[in-house]
Amino acid sequence: MNTTRTSRPARVVVIGAGLSGLSAAATLTGAGHDVTVIDAAGAPGGLVRTETLTDPDTGEAYRFDTGATVLTMPELIDDALTALGVPPVETRQRLRLVDVDPSYVARFADGTDLTVARGTEQLVSAVTAGFGAEAGRGVRDLTDWLARLHAAEFDRFIDHNFARPTDLLNRRTLRATAELIAMGATRRLTPAVARHVKDERLQRVFTFQSLYAGVPPHRAAAIYGVIAHMDIGLGVSYPLGGMGRIGTVMIDALGAAGATVALSTRAAAIHRDGHTVTGVTLADGEVLPADAVIAATPIATVSGLLGSRRGGRRVRHSPSAFVIHGVIDRAVSQTWPGHHHTVDFGAAWAETFDDLTRFPGRPMRDPSFLITRPEFTDPTPGSREVISILAPCPNLAVADLPWTALTDGYMAECLHTLAGRGYHGIDGLRVLRVDHPGTWAAGGLPDGTPFGAAHTIGQTGPLRTPNRWPGLSNLFVAGSATIPGVGIPPVLVSGRLAAARVAEALASGRVHRRIGR
Repeated sequence: MNTTRTSRPARVVVIGAGLSGLSAAATLTGAGHDVTVIDAAGAPGGLVRTETLTDPDTGEAYRFDTGATVLTMPELIDDALTALGVPPVETRQRLRLVDVDPSYVARFADGTDLTVARGTEQLVSAVTAGFGAEAGRGVRDLTDWLARLHAAEFDRFIDHNFARPTDLLNRRTLRATAELIAMGATRRLTPAVARHVKDERLQRVFTFQSLYAGVPPHRAAAIYGVIAHMDIGLGVSYPLGGMGRIGTVMIDALGAAGATVALSTRAAAIHRDGHTVTGVTLADGEVLPADAVIAATPIATVSGLLGSRRGGRRVRHSPSAFVIHGVIDRAVSQTWPGHHHTVDFGAAWAETFDDLTRFPGRPMRDPSFLITRPEFTDPTPGSREVISILAPCPNLAVADLPWTALTDGYMAECLHTLAGRGYHGIDGLRVLRVDHPGTWAAGGLPDGTPFGAAHTIGQTGPLRTPNRWPGLSNLFVAGSATIPGVGIPPVLVSGRLAAARVAEALASGRVHRRIGR
C-alpha cells in the first residue's frame, strides 16, 4: 500500500495487538494517520507470545513460547517496521533474530530420521545420504517446484485484496491462475508432492504443514505446498529471548512513531451510526472516536462488540492442539534425539487426520508430535531445560470432549509414547502448564483452536471471510479468520491488507474524516 503521509490524518482504532493488528497499525501510522491500538491482554503479540511459568515447588521461573514457535518470512516484520521508518537491518537487530538450523528434525516410526537442513544444497545432501540419490534428486526438483509455486501465488493470491468477485476475471489474475494450473497447483497436495518424491516419509516432511491450514494433505489443494516452501525453502528464524519479542519490538516502534498503544484495555462496544462506525467504547466507559476501525479479533468477538449476531455461513475451524509445557534435567534431555523443532511422526498418517478432522473426532490413536526445545538456538543457564510438546487434537466442534478431566491421563499417554520413541526419561518431565481445546476456548478462540478457520475450498483465497465488514463502510477485520489465512506470515499480511482497505475507503470518500473531534 502507498504509505505517503497525508495532510488530513484519519483517526483509526485497532482492536487487538496481535501481529495482524500491529501490522495494520504500523502501515497506517506510517501513512500519517492517528492510530490507537487497544488490547485486553497485558502484553502484545496475541498468540505469538512468551510467558514466564513458575515451578510452584521450587519458585524457579522459566520462559516458554506458549503460542506460535515457528517463525518464517521475517521480512514481513521488516516491511511493517519500514513503514515506521525503521530500516530492515535495524529491525533484525532489535529482534535479535537468528537462523534456526536445521529448521526441523523429522523422525519416523521405522527408526529413520532426516535433518531438514537450512538451504537447498544442505537439504539435498542430507536426503541423499539417508534416502538415496534418486530421493535427493526428487527433493531438489520438489523444492524448485515449491519455490515457483510461491512466486506465482504470493503476490497475486496471498498478498492481495480482491475488491469484487469480478477481480478474479481480470487479465493479471487469469494469467496467474493459468500458471498455477499448469504447475499442477489445483491437484491434491500429496499426489503433487509424490510426482517428485516417492518415499512416503519424505512426502510427510513436505505435506504435514497443511495441518495448520486445517485440511489433511491427501485432501488439501496443492497450492498449500506454499507453506512447506515458507519454512523449508525459506528457512525458520528465532528471536533471542522468545517469540514474544516480535510483538514487543513492533509495539515499541509504534509508540516511537506516535501511535497510541493501550494494553490491559478492553473494548466493550463498537458504535455505529447507520452504515458508519463512529467509535469504540472501552470497558471503563471511555469512548474513542474513530473514522475507521480495524478489529483484529475473532469474527464472533466483532459481532458481540456490535451488539448483534452476524448472519452467514458457519465457519469450519482447523484442528486444535494439546500442548505440554515443562522442564527437565539437562542430564536427562541431553541424550535425546532432535533439535530446536522436532517432528516425531507416528506410523499412522491418513488415519491420524481422520481422528483430527472427521466427526466425531478423537485424540490421535498413533500420535505425531511437534517438540520444541529453544535451548538449541537460545541457550539459558541452569540445570533444567525448557520443553514444549504439541500433539494435534480435534477442535470442540469435531469432538466436544471433557478436556479438563482428560488432561492428566492424555498427558501421561503422550509422555509414555515419547519415552518409547527414544526420549528416555521424558515421562519424568516437570509439567508447569497444559493447554488444550478447553483452555483455548476459555481464551476466546472459536471451537477451542489456536489455528483459526480451516482452508477448505469454500474458505480459501477470495472465498474466505472478507476483511470488509458487510454493511459498514469503515469497519474492517484482520487476523487468521480472514484473508489470507492462518500462521505468522499470513496474519502479518492480513494486517497490511486491512490497512489498505482503510486507505481505499478514505480515498474513495466512503469514509469522511470528522473535523474538530
